[in-house]
Amino acid sequence: MSYALDADIVRTRCLTALAEHPSTNRFVALAIGPTDPMADVARTVERIVFEASFELDEATMLKEYGPYEEQSFFFLVIDRETGMPAGAARAIDGGGKTLDDAPKLLNTELSEIVDYHHMHDGGRIWDYATLAVLPAYRSDRNSLTVSGMLYRTFINAGHLRGVRHVVCMLDGGAYRNLKMLGVRFIPMVGSEPFDYLGSPENRALYIPLDDIAASMADQAELLSRPEVPDANGRRRPGLRRITARLATQVSSGLDLDPHIEMAAIERRRQPR
Repeated sequence: MSYALDADIVRTRCLTALAEHPSTNRFVALAIGPTDPMADVARTVERIVFEASFELDEATMLKEYGPYEEQSFFFLVIDRETGMPAGAARAIDGGGKTLDDAPKLLNTELSEIVDYHHMHDGGRIWDYATLAVLPAYRSDRNSLTVSGMLYRTFINAGHLRGVRHVVCMLDGGAYRNLKMLGVRFIPMVGSEPFDYLGSPENRALYIPLDDIAASMADQAELLSRPEVPDANGRRRPGLRRITARLATQVSSGLDLDPHIEMAAIERRRQPR
């Protein structure tokens, strides 16, 4: 297991994966188990992004996420044009790090969190533990494609694994991006933002898995209506169209699902 693969190894593994999943699309997304060779590519992307944004180096990543490796699923987007990764995300089965850390951070008992959000009904819980898009893919429309494919892969994998509840810790930027897409997160036990792992504006959040796509679909429908100017009389039709398109794609899988490979999730034993 490594959070610091050499760039040549990353490229070799990505090119091998792309050869196994041929298509004409620029980006392909893979759902990966924790022991797959591509999992270390995803871990390396996590470390690169988190070290630059939150000063979480390899040793810190191992300390924070090492206890959850066996329960982790990774989602990796690869760019055919470069033969390199563009972004990665991780889900931890059972509520993972979020449900372990939240009680102390929120000064409450785990049982209270579970009761408050009705997570005691036997449904599977996933922690949407990380989301990391590399800097080169944050400045243009490709950033929306990469993040959108990561969101959609998480949704698809969650449905395959019988997930009902999603918990997460989101920094301010990730929270604003998902809120823009309409995702109706519920603050965990009514909590406010707090400092966490280098993020001064972190939120502990809950949402039923089915509500992620449903709320994005609602946002897409809302954004399709005529725009009302803001308080300063401004309109932003370009941003509105882009956001509506991404919300539609992630909620429905339109133009995304054909380029998402779920074999690793499907091969793992399904919940009884």
